[in-house]
Amino acid sequence: MNAELVKLALEKVGNPNFLVNLVSRRVRQLSNGGGGLSRPLVADTTNMGLADIALREIVEGKMGWEIPELAEPVRPVSKRRKVR
Repeated sequence: MNAELVKLALEKVGNPNFLVNLVSRRVRQLSNGGGGLSRPLVADTTNMGLADIALREIVEGKMGWEIPELAEPVRPVSKRRKVR
């Protein structure tokens, strides 16, 4: 993996854990073959590994992603039982 591409992609994504998930999912798509998702979205991929291609797609804005917002946890309301 190209360290410069990693730095640039991390600046775009912001979260390193999310970047790892994006790259691994895209590498899986590229390696499976068949269909439109298996072709690289960047023009020149000579001498590049699949992870470098995925990183370059992120840097060039060819891949879209959405980071879900975290919801505040809600404490469950307990139902009090009536004592008989």
